Amino acid sequence: MTPVFAFRKHCCRRSSNCPPRWCDVLLAHCYYNNKTVKTMSSAAIETVFGSLDNYTKGTVEIISGQASHYAFSNIFEVADKSLPYEKVVVGFNLGYVVESIRAEGQSPWYTAAHDEFAIVMDGEVRVDFLKLDAPLKAGEGTHLAGEIPAGKPMGYVLLKRGHQCLLPVGTAYRFEASRPGVILQQTIKGPLSVEKWADICFK
Repeated sequence: MTPVFAFRKHCCRRSSNCPPRWCDVLLAHCYYNNKTVKTMSSAAIETVFGSLDNYTKGTVEIISGQASHYAFSNIFEVADKSLPYEKVVVGFNLGYVVESIRAEGQSPWYTAAHDEFAIVMDGEVRVDFLKLDAPLKAGEGTHLAGEIPAGKPMGYVLLKRGHQCLLPVGTAYRFEASRPGVILQQTIKGPLSVEKWADICFK
């Protein structure tokens, strides 16, 4: 369930001793289902976690411009409508991309000529690693490493929601999930990256 942050002006001047410069303060509000669930001034804080089975797309509060100018999407909605291990780009971070991946069953073996990172947003995912005999030396983004890559097993990690792991250069890795989940992966745009902004963005 994706929160949307908006801002409003608030006058904190409750006495004549309040300096004028403190009168207008920007307060961040987190809206979920048209209800403020977290503010800087509230005593109680409610945290709402999204999942593949239970998410709300959210919305954008337009201050200026048009809604179509905002590339707003929900990673759970994207994964819900994706094929297993389809690497759908949902954001750019300088020279890197952030991809929403539906984890379901066993993935192919992947590799890259640079480090990558994966964080599990929903479910439980096992990541197996191989130290490659012939690591990928060039190219950007994630590449297929072959059906049975030549290399030495390095073990595995078991990731649950909120856990992150490094996918190091020089290795091959494979995801496995017994039930559908969501992975958020940071890498560089490569041959397996899928862009479908017209389908996933806020309209």
